[in-house]
Parts: sequence; C-alpha cells; structure tokens
Amino acid sequence: MQTVFSIAVDAFAYGMALFVISIGLSVTMGLMRVVNLAHGAFAMIGGYIASYAARDLGLSYAVAVVAAVFVTIIIAIPLERFLYRRIYGAPELTQVLMTIGITFCVIGIANYVMGPTLKTIPLAGALQGSADLGFRTIPVHRLFVIFCGLAVALALWFAIERTSFGVKLRASVDDAAMAAALGVRTEIIYAVSFAVAVGLAAFGGVVGAELLPVEPYYALRYMVTFLVVVSVGGAGSIPGALIACLLLGAIDTTGRYLMPEFGEFFFYLAVIAIICIFPRGLAGRMK
Repeated sequence: MQTVFSIAVDAFAYGMALFVISIGLSVTMGLMRVVNLAHGAFAMIGGYIASYAARDLGLSYAVAVVAAVFVTIIIAIPLERFLYRRIYGAPELTQVLMTIGITFCVIGIANYVMGPTLKTIPLAGALQGSADLGFRTIPVHRLFVIFCGLAVALALWFAIERTSFGVKLRASVDDAAMAAALGVRTEIIYAVSFAVAVGLAAFGGVVGAELLPVEPYYALRYMVTFLVVVSVGGAGSIPGALIACLLLGAIDTTGRYLMPEFGEFFFYLAVIAIICIFPRGLAGRMK
C-alpha cells in the first residue's frame, strides 16, 4: 500500500508538470489551429533564462521565474508577427515545417550562447525541504508544481470559458471573417493568445525543471511527449489536457516503478490504445 501511495504522489506531480508545460500547446493547436512544434523550444528558452538569472545574476527564484516568462514572451513577439502570422490558416504540413525549423534554430542558438550542458535552476529556500505525508516524504517543490498546475488549469478555464476575451477567441477561431466584421480585432486576439501560450511554456519549463531537466536538446527530447498529451486530451480542452496528463503520468510512473527495464513502452502503448478508442482525444472539440 505504501508503494501505491508513493506511485500516486509521484505520478500526480509528474502529470502536473507535464500539464503546466503542454497546456500552452493545447491552446495553440485547439483554439488557434496552429501545430506549433516549437512549443518545447519556448519552454527551453524559459528554463535557460531562469537558470542564467538565478545562477549567474544571483536573482531570487521568484524573480527568475517572472523574468523567464516575460523575456520569453518578448522574444516570441517578433516571431509571431513575422513568422507565425504567415501560417495562421495554412495547411498543417506548412505549419509543421515552419515550427520544426524554428525549433532547430532555437537549439542551435541556445547551444552557442549557453553552451551544450544541462542547466540547473536553484530553488528558493522554502522549496528545498521535504514534507512528511505520513507514508513517505515528498520534496516541497513537487507540491509547488502540483499547486501551479491546478492554479493554471483553473485560471485558463475561467479565461476561456467565462470572459469576453475567451468569447472573442472562440469566435475568431470559428469564423475569423465574421468576428472581424463584428469588430473583433482578430490579429490582436491571436497575438495575445500566442503570448499566453508562450508564457505558459516558459513558466512550465522553469517550475518543471526538476522533473524535466533543461538541456540543449530539450525541445526535441520532449516534443513528442507534449504533442501526445494534447492529442490524448483533445486539442483546446483544458479538462481533457489535465486528465490526459494525470492518466499518462500515472501509467508512465507506474511502469518506471514496477518494470523500469521497459522504459516508456507502457506510456506509448496507452497512447495508442486511447487514440484508437477516442480518435479526437478524451475531450476533443468537434471541428
């Protein structure tokens, strides 16, 4: 029973880390209809910026997180204006080729500027200890990741489903021409949505760095994982992405606990089974 509880806690923390990082990709794919395979690159940029701010500049963990999010968004603004805006509504193959090209460019620049080594992000003192759950202890940082995941899920759901911005975003996706005719500034809506998605990627890259380490090929190493989460959960669905992350996190963690020699076999086996049963994902939006 202790092993079951241990697996559950680790799976929950891992699943929430996946959610915080990948939910921005769900927003771009499901609501903006953009297959942004460079999403992991923005998470990597955020991780590198936070590492530089905390280790080299000596800034606090909180300041490093804020700096990572804002600087990553600033870097993404011209990319959205001059590159991404050209592929809104383009065929998916065009989007894939463009964003993969951006990914490799970011990897090359990151290796040149930051060096080809794994980067760590020093935690705040309050996040370095352990909490006693009775049946085991767990790093406080993992509890922090869980809290961040729940907070992001609630905030995004509220923004998309209960605010005027969410209404305008859904209207722009369903019929951009009609939304523009009604006075919706669709270009601004897309730009803000893209900035939010990029900011979430950077935030997830920082808070999840203990579970998904920031290294030179981070953007490629986890690209398929993030894409799988969105596909299983259903692009554009916040609850779907959350359920997918928790489910896949539980399967992956259980497999690594009980049969580590199989690696990620059970993770991808579960993905195949779920997609066969739910082709649009667990909570996919109808096109």
